[in-house]
Formats: sequence, C-alpha cells, structure tokens
Amino acid sequence: LFDGVYPFYLQQRKVAVFDVSSIIVIVVFLTFACSFLLIIPGIRGRARLYWTLRVLLSLLVGVVIVAVQFTGDWETGWVKANTSYKSFSHALVNADIGLHVGLAGVNVTLMGNPVNQVNETIDYNEHFAWSFDADYDHSYSEGLERGLPSPILYVAEKFTTQSPCSMHRQYRISGHYASATLWVAFCTWLISNMLFSMPVLVYGGYMLLVTGAFMIFSLLSFSTVRNTLVCPIQFGTEILHISYGGSFWLTLAIGLLCFVAGITVVALHYFSLDLLKTFFDLHEDKAEEHQEMTEVYVNAHFMNNGQ
Repeated sequence: LFDGVYPFYLQQRKVAVFDVSSIIVIVVFLTFACSFLLIIPGIRGRARLYWTLRVLLSLLVGVVIVAVQFTGDWETGWVKANTSYKSFSHALVNADIGLHVGLAGVNVTLMGNPVNQVNETIDYNEHFAWSFDADYDHSYSEGLERGLPSPILYVAEKFTTQSPCSMHRQYRISGHYASATLWVAFCTWLISNMLFSMPVLVYGGYMLLVTGAFMIFSLLSFSTVRNTLVCPIQFGTEILHISYGGSFWLTLAIGLLCFVAGITVVALHYFSLDLLKTFFDLHEDKAEEHQEMTEVYVNAHFMNNGQ
C-alpha cells in the first residue's frame, strides 16, 4: 500500500469501440475493395457501373458482419458526475463515466473533466471479457489487485457472477448466440456471392434474404438482455443509462439492406428477367458472343474445294 491506497500499475489499454481485430477486418476488406477498383477500367460500358455497385455493396455487407463481432458499442451509456476516485479517500473528482457493452465483454471508461485532477491523469479504459474462454470474475479480481479507480470497479461489479443484479449470465449468453448467428450470416453471405457468380441469380437472392434474416436474429438474441432487470448504476444523484449503440443500429441497417436487395433480385427474376440479367452483365455477354459469331468470315475457295 502507498499511504493506505492501492497503487496504480501501468497496463495494456483496450479501445472502447475499435480494437486490433476490428482494424484488421476493415483493412482486409479495404484491400479487396482497392484491388477491385484497380481492375474497374478494364470493364467496358455500363457493366462497369453495375460491377462497382454489386461488389462494393457486397463487401459492405461482409465487413459489417465480421467487424461488429469485435466492436464494443452494442450498448453504450455516459454520465457526468462528481464521484470518489480512490478507496479509503474522501477526494472527489469530476469525471465522465462511460459503459460500452459488446458481444464478448464490457469496456468501462473514466475520463476526468479536466483530465488532470488530484495530482493524477484521470484517463482510463478497462476491458472485462465474458466470452466462454474468459473468466470475468478473474478479470475483476485483477482490477481490484491493480487498484483501479472506484468508479470503474463499481460499474464492473454490476456484471460479476456474484452480483445480485444477475446481468452477467444474460449478457454472456445473449452475446454468445448473437455472435454465432452473425457467423452463420457470414457463411450465407459467402454462399450468396458464389450463387451470383455461377450465375444462379434467384437462389443468390434467396440467400441474401437468409443473410438478412440471420442478422435480424442476432439482434433479437442480443435484445433479450432487456428482459433482465438492470440494476441502476448511480453516482450520487446521477444515473448511468445505457441504450443501443452504433454496432446494433449498423447491423440492423445492413440486415434490412440484405432484405431489400434479396427481394429486388427475386422480384426481377419473376417479373423482369432481362433487366436482372443486364444488371449482372449476362445480357451483354450473350450479345457480344452473337456479335462475334456474325463477324466470322468464310473462305469461299476452301468451301468449293470441300464440295
């Protein structure tokens, strides 16, 4: 102890919304997009616009499905409060306290307002994982041993298995099934791209509908945490309220986009097949093949000799 207070140790920080895994996923999909843009000039006519629209929309769906697995803003909340900073100390600090809930854990953020108070820099962001290969209670115990600020430990304690709030089990299971459902959506997205390239357009449209359905199922799975009575996270007279974050709404938007695209492909297949083939660059291929056949020249001399 240092003057009766646990010391603060340096440690590796985790970004509240994006981490290394999310950045890797985004970089990989951006590489695919840039590679495609390099070959765009080789595509002739209106097919260039159609190819660009199809590929970029498909990559957008894929990167969202994978990236939201690693983000930490499925639920978010902030509160500004005057609160105690350390155990065994009556010193109060003015700080912004944030809670960011992801599929695999929570991030608790503490930022002083201003940052430098009580002769220290108050800028913390701690991650507590609850995935099936992680021990949340052990992470919380390590936080106690490191002497993390009291507001962070207070928020993290609400999600421990021993907490009377009983939020840990519900969030952990809901996040696990939401993640599994999103991976299924990623597989159906891959299958839809394969079907479009074969091309079996109507079945590719059906798989887009299935992709959108699984994305909606993941949202329904995560939203079941609302059925749990959430303990109030209160700092004096201020209460930290959490609501759905950017990853939740982005997943909903992309799921609806898959529904719209799938319904459009299926409807065009049954009501305007020529327009659908034109969009997928199938009509022009046939026209070019027909044009090449009409430009074949026959040597009359060899034809006469053959007779």
